Amino acid sequence: MAGTGLFVSLEGIDGSGKSTQGRRLAAALEAEGHAVTLTREPGGAPGAEAIRRLLVEGDPDRWSPETEILLFTAARRDHLEKVIRPALSEGRVVVTDRFADSTRIYQGATRGDLRGLVDDIHDRVIGIDPDLTLILDMDPQVSLNRGLARGSGEDRYEEFGLDFQARLRDGFRALAREFPDRCVLIDAEKPEADVAESILAAVRPRLR
Repeated sequence: MAGTGLFVSLEGIDGSGKSTQGRRLAAALEAEGHAVTLTREPGGAPGAEAIRRLLVEGDPDRWSPETEILLFTAARRDHLEKVIRPALSEGRVVVTDRFADSTRIYQGATRGDLRGLVDDIHDRVIGIDPDLTLILDMDPQVSLNRGLARGSGEDRYEEFGLDFQARLRDGFRALAREFPDRCVLIDAEKPEADVAESILAAVRPRLR
């Protein structure tokens, strides 16, 4: 990819603190003089945000896993074209709350054996992964309680229940083992400030 920016994603199960830590990371990097673009998935661009509402609201069984993969990929492509690529080409640090690893785990590994399909579509349509992926690891019961307590109306995945969240956690841990050069496992059960310090410690060596 053109430019010298850094592409960072935060991943993990629902309620693990990705949004909070993404904001903290962006603020800390900006305070150190870096230009930062903070974004999220699904969403991050107008078209992708419209697709987001289809994915995170409504009945848990609203879509089949295959349909979800296509919807997420459509949103991600719009996000990539409109936000991520332009920011990286300007040398900015892009911090995104979720990227393709969420689709690999949520649809590819926990809602059917569809990882091969996810990876094939990703390679054909998206073609990039973050330079660094921070996986916020947390007890599924704690994170589920947090997620449901938000009352955001975007709790379709929390409604799949505790067993689903536990399988997600196992999937993200396996992903960290699969891509050790890119993925860093972060203990998200520590106090918020300590988690933020662990994240900064992982990001700083990658900054250009």
